Amino acid sequence: MKNKLTLLVVAVAVALQNFSCKNGKTDTGMAKEETISTPFSEEQAYRPYYHFTPKVGWMNDPNGMFYYNGYYHLFYQHYPKDNIWGPMHWGHAISTDLVQWKHLPIALYPDDLGYIFSGSAVVDYDNTSGFGKDGKIPIVAMYTYHDPKKGDAGQLDAQTQAIAYSLDEGNSWTKYEENPVIENPGVRDFRDPKVLWDNEREQWVMILAADFEMMIYTSKNLKDWTLTDRFGKEDGSHEGVWECPDLFPMQVEGSDDVKWVMLASISGGAPNGGNGTQYFIGDFDGKEFTMDKNFAEALAKKHDFWVDFGKDNYAGVTWSNIPAEDGRKIFIGWIVDGHYANKVPTAAWRSSQSLPRTIKLISDNGVPRITFQPVKEITNYVGKKYKKDQLSVGAGQETVLSDADFDFTKAQIIYSVTSLKNKGYTFKLSNDKGEALLFGYDNGKDQFFVDRRKSGKVDFHEEFAEKVSVGPRLSHKEQHNVNVLLDKTSIEIFFDDGETPMTEIFFPTTPYSKLSVLSDNGDLVLDHIEIRQLKFN
Repeated sequence: MKNKLTLLVVAVAVALQNFSCKNGKTDTGMAKEETISTPFSEEQAYRPYYHFTPKVGWMNDPNGMFYYNGYYHLFYQHYPKDNIWGPMHWGHAISTDLVQWKHLPIALYPDDLGYIFSGSAVVDYDNTSGFGKDGKIPIVAMYTYHDPKKGDAGQLDAQTQAIAYSLDEGNSWTKYEENPVIENPGVRDFRDPKVLWDNEREQWVMILAADFEMMIYTSKNLKDWTLTDRFGKEDGSHEGVWECPDLFPMQVEGSDDVKWVMLASISGGAPNGGNGTQYFIGDFDGKEFTMDKNFAEALAKKHDFWVDFGKDNYAGVTWSNIPAEDGRKIFIGWIVDGHYANKVPTAAWRSSQSLPRTIKLISDNGVPRITFQPVKEITNYVGKKYKKDQLSVGAGQETVLSDADFDFTKAQIIYSVTSLKNKGYTFKLSNDKGEALLFGYDNGKDQFFVDRRKSGKVDFHEEFAEKVSVGPRLSHKEQHNVNVLLDKTSIEIFFDDGETPMTEIFFPTTPYSKLSVLSDNGDLVLDHIEIRQLKFN
């Protein structure tokens, strides 16, 4: 880096005991967008280049994502009045390439029925809802109302489901006058509806989180819903409340088989503690979801079916209405853990979303499993490159790969190793303050790791850097391929072609300026390594 930044950060500390991304006691009034003062150095040091952040205020779950007429729409849980969780709105942004985003006015505000919690949006091409007029195709959003008075009083019926529609491609919204469309059945945590069109059966399907399980509903018009299934009470992890579900079909790579994937975010019990998202794979007959037999057997033996093994990827869901000619299933998650989300050292805004990822469904010796890779559009922002084949790293030595040629606040690292059987390695990003972010592979434990214990500012919360995060090596392949994305305060690592993703945030007091690699035991040969400078202003 040419300049060393002196960081002045105003830490706003408001403690919310037993915080989760959905619950908290706060004011109930509608909030208009305001400006939160912040030092300019915070923008320089911590505002990401290409991971979406709100202009101002608090952000958590991604919501309502759909593609239409050339634009990817992203909505998100948002409190514009402060940088901590508060009365939830739906913020709104659009992109033509999933990388650079344009902010739009807030889409949905709280009202007399409550805060606007998470949900989804679909394009109702056939006007099954009847909201379309004068040939205009309606976009229909389904979301959770949270009544804060009932919630604070401990009443079980605080959350209900509602809809809104747009006739101008998502720019403005009208709430349905007969909301809510699904009343609460007596479940305290009853939220986050994710809707999809089931083309085979010509119906809408909606999955909803209900305490420690999922509820599946069907509808012909997006207004009248019938409960058809409950899943998960005896399956997977239950160390936290289930949230932010998704359900969609995918074709298994290299076959004609189609399976259904269910995502379930959990407010506790993730692989490295805190929040995480597990998944299930099976079949759906139009009413009920049944786990695949091989998947169920593998799940019973070990709980390693997680969307991400890092500390900081939660509440992720997928876009609707991606064109058939594109064919991708595209996912985005909230990058932070809810336990310390209110405490991260930024003042103007709080948290970011992941770079959108492409999901694939593979067969691992007969067991279906999903993998992730960053969307291909990121390659449009690649500038200069450093490439090296057959790079030898001596045992116990630290080999410097770059120490001024690249700006590691916006970079991509791609590398491969032929075999990891007897080889462990550590990549090290460091600065001249002695701060370092480490990641790599421990062959003795057959697991990957991210170590941010000495990455910079870590003392804002006791859980942030209490231990090294680890993820299992799931691949049986000889070739080990890794894709790494860096953006000021986040690292997204796709180990083994995305079979073991890990996402973590960090806050160095001055940017990392050196990348090096160490061999933990014996000589290491990197078959190929490529460092790519990403071009963002």
